[in-house]
Amino acid sequence: MKPYYEDDLVTLYHGDCRELAEWQTADVLVTDPPYGMSYSSGWVKGRESAAIAGDGDTDIRDLVLGLWGDRPAICFGTWRVPKPLGTRQTGIWDKGDDPGMGDLKMPWGSSFEEFYILGSGFVGKRGGAVIRAKKPPVSNRPDHPTPKPIGLMESLIEKCPPGVIADPFAGSGATLIAARNLGRRVIGVELEERYCELTAKRLSQQAFNFAELGGE
Repeated sequence: MKPYYEDDLVTLYHGDCRELAEWQTADVLVTDPPYGMSYSSGWVKGRESAAIAGDGDTDIRDLVLGLWGDRPAICFGTWRVPKPLGTRQTGIWDKGDDPGMGDLKMPWGSSFEEFYILGSGFVGKRGGAVIRAKKPPVSNRPDHPTPKPIGLMESLIEKCPPGVIADPFAGSGATLIAARNLGRRVIGVELEERYCELTAKRLSQQAFNFAELGGE
């Protein structure tokens, strides 16, 4: 299959990861799949936040992890649904002052998301499993309902074993950009063409300013 975007380190495919095998040839999975919580945003007025495909349950997440097997993986998720089978460590993305997702009628917001470590072979100095990474203002975010900060993704990839990174739910491209920033080869797949276009545009930029490197 012809890539939607390709450079020396990044290959991005437009399609359904359940039907494409290219990403399964990688060595480490780092991905942000549909959480299985039927996400919708009521926080930002006047900003479209379309439903996320496959987010009605955890079936697609579990299918992809099943295809991946027991190789090393980092997978984002939420406490609202059961964590993946085989999870060896739960980590926390601390969003700082961002109240995050949740019931807007409650005076507390879930200002964190979880990520799950599966498999083995991770490297680096042992430290805590809470990573603080603020989200930039809405006006400076990619046009995607749930983008991840590039700095957050870099901190995770830095502890991944050597080899090619795979992200079968590429979204706004944070994993792909972070991997390329670190000199890692990465294969991404994205179902929705509008997000492929967004990611390709971000990757095609010749220079990243400090806001981009620390943003989403």
